[in-house]
Amino acid sequence: MKLSQLWAVVILIMFSLVAFSASALAAEVPEISGEAFVLMDAASGNILAESNSTQKWYPASTTKIMTLVLALEGLADGSLSLEDTVVTSSYAASMGGSQVYLYDGETRSLHEMLIAVAVGSGNDASVAVAEHIAGSNEAFVEMMNQKAKELGMKNTNFTNCHGLHDPNHYTTAADMAKLGLYAITVPKMLDYTSIYEYDFRLDPKPLKLWSTNRLLKWYDGVDGLKTGTTSEAKRNLVCTAERDSLRLITVVMGVGEANGHFTQTMKLLNYGFNEYSFKSFYKANEMICSVPVNKGETDEVEAIAEKQVGVTIKKNNKAEITTPLNFNTPLNAPITKGDILGMVQVKEGEKVLAEVDLLANADVAKISLIGQWREILVATMSAV
Repeated sequence: MKLSQLWAVVILIMFSLVAFSASALAAEVPEISGEAFVLMDAASGNILAESNSTQKWYPASTTKIMTLVLALEGLADGSLSLEDTVVTSSYAASMGGSQVYLYDGETRSLHEMLIAVAVGSGNDASVAVAEHIAGSNEAFVEMMNQKAKELGMKNTNFTNCHGLHDPNHYTTAADMAKLGLYAITVPKMLDYTSIYEYDFRLDPKPLKLWSTNRLLKWYDGVDGLKTGTTSEAKRNLVCTAERDSLRLITVVMGVGEANGHFTQTMKLLNYGFNEYSFKSFYKANEMICSVPVNKGETDEVEAIAEKQVGVTIKKNNKAEITTPLNFNTPLNAPITKGDILGMVQVKEGEKVLAEVDLLANADVAKISLIGQWREILVATMSAV
């Protein structure tokens, strides 16, 4: 072999080793079986991995996430109470599929019905809740579709509140990720979706509800959201988990094998937690700094973060992350507690990764005329 040929072989081997090292360092998204999937960062809503995410598919009982959202929003705005008595209609009692065996005329508190929906995936309980909120299943479905529109679920159409198959009842993995992202912000949602077992009925025949989401026990950090299975939809799961302040949302749809929606979700979560971390800078409501105020009874006001300030980044990302503060100027009294004073940005170089409003932590009244004269007098005396 000539010397030039030998050098060519050596260079080729060196390039091969470099290429192998680079590929070994960059973990690939795992292969996920099923019709579609999404892995989302809950802090930003950014999709970290996906396949066929806009393909229309049947949601099955993941539909009940929207049912729970509307019910829990009613609790939050005071239009509903957990102590409300929910009456089971004959129509609700007639629902087939997954059910908690409500009978015509049976009364339960809204709290118990929500457990029946979230834990037992009761189609009968879902209809009973829908009728209690909207007066009819049809009116509730209108509310569901309106909420979907508000959330930007552009490829979703609901025809019922439970998920039993209807060819016109469809969604996408991307849309369900949007719903999951919103759902985790609704008060009490994760309280209900994290329940694993519940004694729903003692007499005449005991009925213990077990969550259909086995990952509550199988995977550390999982606290929601909902499974969905029909022969047409196969197996779906919208899931969320949090570890070390990093919260992820996953959606898998149309998985064929038994328990496959769980195993495929675990593969996505493993990838997400292995590859990404959440870097926190300030907690929600944490005091960031004091800001000067003009013409106020006090000279400054505390600025606090409206929500947690942080960003999800690749674990091997060595770039410098900065958090510059930007204030609305000038800040003149009066100021009311909760007013937006400015914002804190999270930046990588010039790229803005996140923005969080900075709020006033107290009222600042406008200084009175007498107070202004007093300040002028004090300033004058100090200058003498």
